[in-house]
Amino acid sequence: MIRIILFLIVVGALSLGVAWFADRPGDVVVTWQGMRIETSLMVMAAAVLAAMAVLAIVWSIVRAILRSPATFARRRRERRGARAYEAISHGLIAVGSGDIGAARRHAATVNQLAPGEPLALLLNAQSAQLAGDREAAERSFRAMASRHDTKALGLHGLFIEARRRGDHDSARTHAEEAVRAAPTLGWAGRAVLEARCQDGDWAGALALLEHNKATLDKATYRRQRAVLLTGLASAIEESDHETAKAHAIEAAKLAPELVPAAALAGRLHADSGETRKATRIIDRAWRANPHPDLARTFAGLRSGESARERLKRVEYLAKKAVGHIESDLAVARAAIDAQEFAKARAALANYLAAPTKRVALLMAELERGERNDEGRAREWTARAVNAAPDPQWTADGHVSKRWLPASPSGRLDAFEWRVPLTGDFSTPALIEPEPAVVTPSQPAIEVAHDGPHESDDAPAVHAETPNATSPAIAPSKPPPIIPLVHAPDDPGPDAVEDIVKPEPQQSSGWRKLFE
Repeated sequence: MIRIILFLIVVGALSLGVAWFADRPGDVVVTWQGMRIETSLMVMAAAVLAAMAVLAIVWSIVRAILRSPATFARRRRERRGARAYEAISHGLIAVGSGDIGAARRHAATVNQLAPGEPLALLLNAQSAQLAGDREAAERSFRAMASRHDTKALGLHGLFIEARRRGDHDSARTHAEEAVRAAPTLGWAGRAVLEARCQDGDWAGALALLEHNKATLDKATYRRQRAVLLTGLASAIEESDHETAKAHAIEAAKLAPELVPAAALAGRLHADSGETRKATRIIDRAWRANPHPDLARTFAGLRSGESARERLKRVEYLAKKAVGHIESDLAVARAAIDAQEFAKARAALANYLAAPTKRVALLMAELERGERNDEGRAREWTARAVNAAPDPQWTADGHVSKRWLPASPSGRLDAFEWRVPLTGDFSTPALIEPEPAVVTPSQPAIEVAHDGPHESDDAPAVHAETPNATSPAIAPSKPPPIIPLVHAPDDPGPDAVEDIVKPEPQQSSGWRKLFE
């Protein structure tokens, strides 16, 4: 509406101007080289306007002729760009759908139309990965890594390809270069962090974590720093007690629920005679996460205590998590040591219907200590073989007798306190165990022990066999899946594990779950 009003105002003003000139005619006389031209003012103005219009038309034609080569070149580039964009789009769709032939055809088209475009390099790498041509994929990633605009993408692809072929040194080199080029890259920071954790370089891992602090949320940063500090404190505990103690205390403050940090800080406080501080740390961790390591540390805070005094200490801790199995097992353990067998039996009573291995072994010890009944003790020991497993420190398909800051593959904070095998475990009502039966679908479990770290509650079990009445628990490798949208690190149809599990060794303390 406003535009219409403005248009009418302009037209009205022009009309008034023309009418004003028409009401006031005048003469224009032009004398040039003996020629005399006389005309009115209105005719002269019309002639000037017509001449300007003709000049404008002529200039437009001349300019179009002069610019025609550049115009034709630009339109040709636009057409090639449109075709290249269409080929890239269809190529990426073909990669996502798993059509190797179409992906290669579109990649060849893009190489002809726009060989230097970043998306063209990406499509080449994607199609090569899909076809299983690792050398071509690596060449494409190297080409991307040599460019400033695609360097991070190329390094990521080279990193994945190096991990795929088991060349961890090259993978680490690419990750470190990516960190230097773009410190905010999460995958690169994690990869370098895992590499340093694998090397046991906790100080270097802490320095890298501080460098990448801006890329992490506050909770993740605090948790990872607490884990690394606990690992560093454990490594230097014997050589530098005070520094280890400071690291453990900081870790317990950053993550009060982190059991290893609280247990280590409590033990180091106790070694320095600071029992109250140790009690506060363990008490806070126990409320959040009752754990046998905390119970053992809490029971041994004061050296020279009698077994009955340790029992009272454990009973005090158990009141902080009434009804929890770890509270009852801790009380039972301390009561057996103090020869308070009635308390031990009462603590274990709720778990006898479906006992776990630790419960069965404690009952065996209880029968042997209270009644000197070697027969029932052996029955409970035999029952422990088929009993449901207890939680253990588990990560990446391995079980460790003690907590470690990183898994065998270097993954930080990977160990979880959980049952390593999942499934239904049935226990006979009688204390007469059924003979164990190993079927082809029930894989044996290989155990590697590290003597000093054996649990105080149970002897080392060198082989576990699932109950004959329980379903076989055997992992099946899932078929490789091709996602609809591929990242440059997509392993393609012949996927391999990025994490290479080391072979078990006698002194490593690892127990492989599956072969």
